[in-house]
Amino acid sequence: MDKHRVTTYEDIARENYWQTVWRRFRHHRLACVSLAVLAVICTAAILAPVIAPYDPEEIAGPFGAAPSFKFILGTDQIGRDMLSRLLYATRISLLVGVLATAISTAIGVILGLLGGYFGGWLDIAIMRFTDMVMSFPYILLVLVAAAIFEPGLWSIILILGFVDWPGIARLVRGNVLSLRETNFVKSSIVAGMPVRHILFSDILPNTVAPILVYATSVMALSMLDEASLSFLGMGVQPPAASLGNMLNSAQSMTVLTKQPWLWLPPGLLIVILVVAINFVGDALRDALDPSAVMTIRKAGTAVPGDEKEDGKGSHAEKGEGAV
Repeated sequence: MDKHRVTTYEDIARENYWQTVWRRFRHHRLACVSLAVLAVICTAAILAPVIAPYDPEEIAGPFGAAPSFKFILGTDQIGRDMLSRLLYATRISLLVGVLATAISTAIGVILGLLGGYFGGWLDIAIMRFTDMVMSFPYILLVLVAAAIFEPGLWSIILILGFVDWPGIARLVRGNVLSLRETNFVKSSIVAGMPVRHILFSDILPNTVAPILVYATSVMALSMLDEASLSFLGMGVQPPAASLGNMLNSAQSMTVLTKQPWLWLPPGLLIVILVVAINFVGDALRDALDPSAVMTIRKAGTAVPGDEKEDGKGSHAEKGEGAV
């Protein structure tokens, strides 16, 4: 395809909703680069058992050896290969991020749908409980929960999943309150459609856009929280590799100043993961924005880099992607 080809109204008219979203998304160069970086990192993490040169818990070389041809990222303080541990630690971070986000999203979506649709005492009870959870300092709530339960991977996933849902619940409830007044929802109610059909076929699909955007920030936050808890010794326990417990060795000034290979790779990887996820989330927010309007610079044509386009269409009329 000609890279200089412009987008016409005819092209836009033939697109479905998700093709339009992808066209908008790919105009965000930084987000595309971030998505490619995330794809490489995820692939490396998934293939860790195949590409890791050593067992991550095996003493493979001398203690604290500097990077070399044999040990590309050196060894840690007890002789384990840093590259192998980094690959397996990335798997842990991604697993925590995905599963904790899935749990919190499921809880938040269900509570938000129920409260927003039924209203009344149920809405009041759900929102007051949500406000109560949000009133606690977030990091304190996570630390207390981590101290109560036995440290470990699945404990961290469940803890983060059960404390990150309030924001999603409030977001979904707000969207449901506005969608409940739209004609297509009222038509379903008048037609006698069951509640589950209205909630999951009419309302939920039109709240997917803001949920996706918010979920990216929850995923980044969950990965940071896992690293923080593991760093403090309340998360993934050694000898299992985690980005947080790999950073734990950097508490010594000797390590900080003379052995940067022990803390720099996991630290940089955490930053790259979180920043890349946030860039993708920002691009998704813009791409899923139904109010975007394409700028026309010539009759019937648009510049490929323009992100704004006509927000009219069946999805916009039904409130798809309403924020």
